[in-house]
Amino acid sequence: MALSSSSYYSSSSCSISTQFRKKPTIFASVSPRNALFGLTSSSSSSNSDDSPKPSLSVSADSSSAPKARFVARRTESVSVRPLERPLLEYMSLPASQYSVLDAQRIERIDDNTFRCYVYTFKFFAFEVCPVLLVRVEEQPNGCSINLVSCKLEGSPIVVAQNNKFDASMVNRISCDRNQSNSSMQELKSDTVIEVSIEIPFPFQAIPAQTIESSGTQVLEQILKIMLPRFMAQLVKDYEAWASGDASRQPLGTGGI
Repeated sequence: MALSSSSYYSSSSCSISTQFRKKPTIFASVSPRNALFGLTSSSSSSNSDDSPKPSLSVSADSSSAPKARFVARRTESVSVRPLERPLLEYMSLPASQYSVLDAQRIERIDDNTFRCYVYTFKFFAFEVCPVLLVRVEEQPNGCSINLVSCKLEGSPIVVAQNNKFDASMVNRISCDRNQSNSSMQELKSDTVIEVSIEIPFPFQAIPAQTIESSGTQVLEQILKIMLPRFMAQLVKDYEAWASGDASRQPLGTGGI
């Protein structure tokens, strides 16, 4: 299931970048609640008022330097044909029974905490690879994936920003319990990411609005690429679980 942190939906919820899947009691990775992990992959490139709001944030020391703020939101849904084992039962699995969808990009820290390596992308002329530490909060028939901490890897000027930004993220995945008797059911992922960062000196000649526009476009592109991929893997993992497959092998290979 996906990872999420609050009962944002009247249906079950579970919240992104990074990819997990649920497995039977023998699971040692992440599962449907892995919607958050749908944001993870590797590559060398690349709003409404009622939208879910970040509930956790990671802050760094502030200074008098000008700041830029990036915000991206995306909702992704996929139709699922329920099998002999109900989708709602799959969505209700505890985090300890999750299975990592992409073992090359997701690392389990404990039952509810995971480290996620987002793919490397270009921001202006610099390479950036966010490394996220996220925690899963279980909810009825779903979950919430919340950001605990974030570290930037990549070009030296990017690494130097690790003490100069605030970040928050929530990824919720939901399955409407009212559809439990329907021939088709819907899985839904609702994700919001917000970053506030001090503008490095070499960029201060660039208008803040231009930097914010570029940063927001990068975040939106990450969600656009990774969420559909994660949701597709989640459906495949549900089908494996429903068939009684106890192996629950990771579906991803680290690529997009």
